[in-house]
Amino acid sequence: MEEFRKADIPFEALSGHEPSKHVKVPQDIGKWQRSEAYYDLLGFINAVSYAIQGKRINDPDIYVSPTMNNVVGIFDKLNKLVDESPPVDQPTRFGNKGYRVWARKMHRDIFVFLKDALPQEKCDLFSELGAYLSESFGNSVRIDYGTGHELSFIFFLCALFKAEIFSEEDSVACALRLFNSYLLFVRRLQKEYHLEPAGSQGVWSLDDFQFVPFIWGSAQLAFSSPFEPARFLDEEIINEYKDDYLFIGCIDYINQVKTGHFAEHSNQLWSISAVPSWTKINSGLVKMYQKEILSKYPIMQHALFGKLLRFDPVTPGTALPVARLGFIHPTSTSSSSTSRMGSQVLELKKLDTDGGNSTESSKSEDLNEGQKVEADPTSKSH
Repeated sequence: MEEFRKADIPFEALSGHEPSKHVKVPQDIGKWQRSEAYYDLLGFINAVSYAIQGKRINDPDIYVSPTMNNVVGIFDKLNKLVDESPPVDQPTRFGNKGYRVWARKMHRDIFVFLKDALPQEKCDLFSELGAYLSESFGNSVRIDYGTGHELSFIFFLCALFKAEIFSEEDSVACALRLFNSYLLFVRRLQKEYHLEPAGSQGVWSLDDFQFVPFIWGSAQLAFSSPFEPARFLDEEIINEYKDDYLFIGCIDYINQVKTGHFAEHSNQLWSISAVPSWTKINSGLVKMYQKEILSKYPIMQHALFGKLLRFDPVTPGTALPVARLGFIHPTSTSSSSTSRMGSQVLELKKLDTDGGNSTESSKSEDLNEGQKVEADPTSKSH
């Protein structure tokens, strides 16, 4: 981790567990796919997906705990650092070196921001949590940002639940308040400093910078959606719902930063409009995420693992939980049991470890077919 420096950690956190890299050669991808962290991560993503079904970003009744509010407040402080670090005049448009000034200030202050936001009895975890958070805003050497940095933020969110800093009732706000704040902030970084997309596959990637907001955005729309998938590119739909749904907000942002026909610059997203339901879109996107992000060595070689997200192997035969969307289980509360991986709403599914050797056609199959196994809402997680 190029940016993470022990000198930045507050004194009381120095005794904490310092995370490290474990995916050091391509063959380690198989170990990652059989690790506790992999299962926890996908269980977390799917449990949050279930929790936010039918909910809008601006719903006034979303519960926001004091700790959640404190963590969201970190982005006010990060935005002030951007205000203090304007882009510099330089001959090249992309990769503005003003970003490096901001990044130095961020790494200087981020552990202090965390210390002020989180319960002090969790100070032994600040080192690991701060590493995940500080790695989620891009790379100041290359001046780029991509899905690997987004993944580090998802690690941060998952770790907050694993640490029991967040609880089950924080699940909805985690996505629609905290993650949305992160999304708006990294978009500001992208535009302010003209960050290059890290590892983008161009027209064959889902998006130059993000992936998870499409998963969680489609989950929002999986229950009581006000429009069908075929209409998400309509200007009327985008203007009306861009502030309500993560998915539509992403489409609006793409339209702001790209020109030309949508099918030409964002073919994978354009193809989604032909999928008949948001539940199929969501399951297909999760499958695509496993293949195109979580199975790729160039991305996972930078991932950090620690006490909260462990690289230790799961018990052989352990099944992977997969969300079943499109209904609200009558015995569930307003948010799923994220800390327990949403056992009441997640199906147990054998892990597919094909090493991510997918073709471009298989990406479309993932989106168009989704995951075919239906979930039993009464099934138990591992």
